[in-house]
Amino acid sequence: MGNINEFDEAIKVVAEDFSYLSLDLPGHGKTQVLGSDEYYKIQPTAQAIINLLDELKIDKCYLIGYSMGGRLALYLTLHFPERFIKVVLESASPGLATEAERLERIRRDAQIARKLSRSIIQTDFATFLSNWYNQPIFGYIKNHPEYDRMIESRLQNNPHELDKSLRLMGTGCQPSLWEKLQENKIPLLLLVGEYDKKFISINTEMAQLCEFCQLKIISNAGHNIHFKNTLVFVENIKDFFYAAS
Repeated sequence: MGNINEFDEAIKVVAEDFSYLSLDLPGHGKTQVLGSDEYYKIQPTAQAIINLLDELKIDKCYLIGYSMGGRLALYLTLHFPERFIKVVLESASPGLATEAERLERIRRDAQIARKLSRSIIQTDFATFLSNWYNQPIFGYIKNHPEYDRMIESRLQNNPHELDKSLRLMGTGCQPSLWEKLQENKIPLLLLVGEYDKKFISINTEMAQLCEFCQLKIISNAGHNIHFKNTLVFVENIKDFFYAAS
């Protein structure tokens, strides 16, 4: 539900050490899909990012992704491993392992997408976001002093575009990456918040499957670690990037 400003506070801390490139995913922020709805899907989105790196003459780089962006980052890592040095996945997953799970998730995401598409006026969208952040995976995010500012940023998104993103790049729509994860040789840092029990379970299984995965559970945070506990989030990233492989 975020946009290109999602990591602004974290970037302020690391900007002296790293150059960076932030991207709005299809359906988010200012990114516009000019072709068919197929371009909202994970495969063409990943290829578009590789094309952008080629255009910018970036042969290899570090990669960070959060939630949906984390799933995309893992897809990029496993399909274009030669392009990435190390990768940080915050509250991400390799998708769903079985067809039955994917179909059920598509059904559930379609229900959420319909609610989004009905958010014609901003007050409807604000209500949707308030309900969204009531989910247990987000822990006590509503107690954060900057929560209202975060919601204001979220309200800059177009609900109809988010609807398309959820329906076409939701967890149920992407191919399972569980088997391919076992072949991974790129160092991965898996970050999950202590209140996000669902993703602790998923990422624990990921770390058990892949010897190049390092799992860190961050205290006083839920699904949105970089917002709830920015300094600890950044410290873990810098330690990981600077550590010898």
